[in-house]
Amino acid sequence: MAIAVETLDKLERRITISFPVSDMQAEVEKRLKVRARTAKAPGFRPGKVPMKMVAAQYGYQVENEVLNDKVSQAFGRAADENSLRVAGYPKIVPKENGNLVDGNLVFDATFEIFPEIAIGDLTQVSVDKVKTDVSEAEIDKTIEILRKQRVHYHVKGQQGAHGNGGDDLSAQVGDRATLDFVGTIDGVEFAGGKAEDFVFVLGEGRMLPEFEAATLGLKVSESKTFDLTFPTDYHGGDVAGKTAQFAITLKQLEWAHLPEVDAEFAKMLGVADGDLAKMRADIKENLEREVRGRVKSKTKDSVMDALVRFVSFDVPKSLVEQDAQRLAEMTRQDMVQRGMQVNDAPFPLELFFAQAEKRVRLGLILSELVKLNKLQATTEQVRLQVEDFAQSYEDPKQVVKYYFSDRNRLAEVEALVLEENVVTYVLGQAKVNEIALPFDELMGGKAAQ
Repeated sequence: MAIAVETLDKLERRITISFPVSDMQAEVEKRLKVRARTAKAPGFRPGKVPMKMVAAQYGYQVENEVLNDKVSQAFGRAADENSLRVAGYPKIVPKENGNLVDGNLVFDATFEIFPEIAIGDLTQVSVDKVKTDVSEAEIDKTIEILRKQRVHYHVKGQQGAHGNGGDDLSAQVGDRATLDFVGTIDGVEFAGGKAEDFVFVLGEGRMLPEFEAATLGLKVSESKTFDLTFPTDYHGGDVAGKTAQFAITLKQLEWAHLPEVDAEFAKMLGVADGDLAKMRADIKENLEREVRGRVKSKTKDSVMDALVRFVSFDVPKSLVEQDAQRLAEMTRQDMVQRGMQVNDAPFPLELFFAQAEKRVRLGLILSELVKLNKLQATTEQVRLQVEDFAQSYEDPKQVVKYYFSDRNRLAEVEALVLEENVVTYVLGQAKVNEIALPFDELMGGKAAQ
């Protein structure tokens, strides 16, 4: 039996649920009889243990199981009778004036309901749609990156198949230096301040600027002593903010040789016949695929942000807290996988509330849009999306098989397609601002590799 629904807050409700004690007692007896069939006790054969002993051994556990089941069933019936869309889990406690009333067990259930969501007129929404072109310049930049990834080094001054590196035998930016060094602070060596045959490439930023500056211009066998002040935030806490004196000796110097852009280079990139035009076409295709993905992602972000701003409603706190807990656990797992030290103390959930609130809000908006406009992912859309993913791998058929062999993986693709359906729908309704974004800006300053 359900009593009238009480409104406690915007989304918070309370109802009173009840069920006969006799129903619970009957179910407890029924379950104990089932337990008795296999119950064991010293001196008795299995299934022949007296019911009093079975009740003594299993009664408390069975009573709790039955109580939980009966409460859950009663709450479910009450929610259905009152057409309540329950969000999260209810908090169920015995009635304040006692939970036994006229032979019935009575409980108060406090919970939240899902909000009513009015999407509104999407023609009033403004979203940005990014457009980026791949030009010959981007292809050239990518080729240079690919060349640098395949760099090899030759000793400066030694004649070889690729030359001798020029007449300047001093250390320059781009050269690979091998040196010994010793660092001291107040005349005392410190941990990590000494090395032999240490190798680094000048200009890559691996070493502190003072160290690189001291190495530049040196020739093999030459030495130099210089001062170096460690940054206050230096990862080596014992030397952070202190000034050390370093003595370095250059032992070997190598110059960088980048492969020529020729047939052999094309073959290294997977073009079997070494055709340079085909190599450039392949690179352009890969860049355009990367651009499409990033453009789609930026446009989707713009649509989702616009929806969150445009559609206003109260979000169930219970759902936000649940999502915050998920985000906290995901963060913990990510930190562990990265090898970071994480203590057992729980992360403060308030750190994740803002992100969780946005995620829950967006999820409810998307659900409503999908329901109202029949934007569910179709089987054909999912198949095409998987095939598109597969094109960037060496064996596309194996990738397709990988996705279709696991229902959870397919569910992830379905969710992605559903989001794209929503984006397409919103773009067809909203005011769209076409924005030309430079290639380097889209790629974060890096060409696709």
